[in-house]
Amino acid sequence: MNTLKTAFLLTALTLLLVLLGEHFGGRNGMVLAFLLAAGMNFVSYFFSDRLALAMYRAQPVTREQLPRVFAVVEHMTQRIGLPMPKIYVIPSDSPNAFATGRNPQHASVAVTHGILNLLNDEELAGVLAHELGHVKNRDILTSSIAATLAGAVTMLARMGYWASLFGGYGGGGRDRERGGGGLGALAMLILAPIAALLVQMAVSRSREYEADATGAKITGNPYALASALEKLDAYSKRLPMDASPSTAHLFIVAPVISARDLGNLFSTHPPIAKRIERLIGRPSLYGNPRQ
Repeated sequence: MNTLKTAFLLTALTLLLVLLGEHFGGRNGMVLAFLLAAGMNFVSYFFSDRLALAMYRAQPVTREQLPRVFAVVEHMTQRIGLPMPKIYVIPSDSPNAFATGRNPQHASVAVTHGILNLLNDEELAGVLAHELGHVKNRDILTSSIAATLAGAVTMLARMGYWASLFGGYGGGGRDRERGGGGLGALAMLILAPIAALLVQMAVSRSREYEADATGAKITGNPYALASALEKLDAYSKRLPMDASPSTAHLFIVAPVISARDLGNLFSTHPPIAKRIERLIGRPSLYGNPRQ
C-alpha cells in the first residue's frame, strides 16, 4: 500500500507538470515538460542527498569525533538489519536533524550542533531512530523527488505566465476559447504550485507519522521521542534555521522559514501535538500542549 501510494502521488505530480506544459506550450510544451520531469527525477535519484547536505554545509564526522551518535546508530542499525549510514554534523545552533539518500545502502544522517547540545541520550536516540525509520521505510527518496517536481511545477507555471504576458504564449487562440488568456495563465500560476505543494505535503506528513512510529518501535521508548519533539519544537522557534522551503520536509521538525516564502502556507509536517498524541496518547508530555 505504501508503494502504491508513493507511485500515485509521484505520478500525479508528473502529470500536473505535463499538463502545465501542454497548457502553456501545446504539444511541444507537453513533451518539454515530460523531459523536464524525467530529468528532475534522475537528478533527485542520484544527487538529492549531496545537494541537501551541501546546502546546509554538513560535514562528515568519524567515530572518534562523535562517539555518542555513532554508538547509538550502530546499535540500532545492527538490531534492525540496516547498513551503517554516514554521519554528518550541520554547523547550526538550531536543533534539528534529517536523513537523506536514495536507499539504505547510500543513506546519510545529519544532526545539528544545536540538537547535540539540547537533548539527553535517550531523547537523541529517539530522534536518530526516527531518522533511521525514514531510511527503513525507504521514503527519503520519495520526499526528495516530490519536492523537486513540486519546484519544477512552480517554475513552469511562472515561466508560462510571463511568456503569456509578452506574447510568447504557446496556446494562442485556443486558450482564449477556454476563457483563459492572461487570466487563465494567472490562474495556472496560482493554482499549479498550490496543487504541487499539497501533493508534497501529503507525502511528507504521512511519512513523518510513519517514521515516528518506526522510531518508537526501534527504541521501545515513545516517551523519549515525544520529549525530544517538544524540546525541538520550542527551541527551533527560538533559534530559527536558515532553511529552504524545498528541503524543509527533510527535517524532523519543520524549520522556521521566512514569512515571505510561499512554502510557509503549507506545512510539510503534522502539528507536533498530534505527533506526540499518536506516540503517547496525549498531545503533550507534560499536559501543556503548545499547538
